[in-house]
Amino acid sequence: MPRRGIELTLILGLDPSLSCTGWGIVRVEGARLSHIANGEIATDPRAPLPERLLHLHDAVFAVIGAHGPDRAAAEEIFLNKNPQSTIKLAQARGVVLAACARGGLHVAEHAARSVKKAVVGTGGAEKAQVQAMLKVLLPGAAIAGADAADALAVAIADAHLGGRG
Repeated sequence: MPRRGIELTLILGLDPSLSCTGWGIVRVEGARLSHIANGEIATDPRAPLPERLLHLHDAVFAVIGAHGPDRAAAEEIFLNKNPQSTIKLAQARGVVLAACARGGLHVAEHAARSVKKAVVGTGGAEKAQVQAMLKVLLPGAAIAGADAADALAVAIADAHLGGRG
């Protein structure tokens, strides 16, 4: 139960990808962070693109229904060297954002450098540094994998940035 005058917020962090979308939920109570849940949503690379996108949408929507976050945050899109990879990422990200909208969530968008800076203190941090800080910030959390770790980092960054992105 939240203490009087301290706002309690659940934030869904998302690391969209067509192959494996990471998600993580943190609870923010005043300045305190705690881990609620995390996971990864993999799609079958042999399935047709529309089926993979529908699977992502439905799985993210199910996470929203199961955990009832107050808002969501996603990493901004970045350009790959391969244009086809960028297009697939954009399509996956689009259905993930649509699932959030369907669930009534505001989605803040954060640049990768901003996420790293909020979690580690420097925008040039390596993935290993981010994962090490997650263990400090969310002690005891069993993290499903690298994509889930990235999603938790996005949620923590959003908590620090107050949903502005």
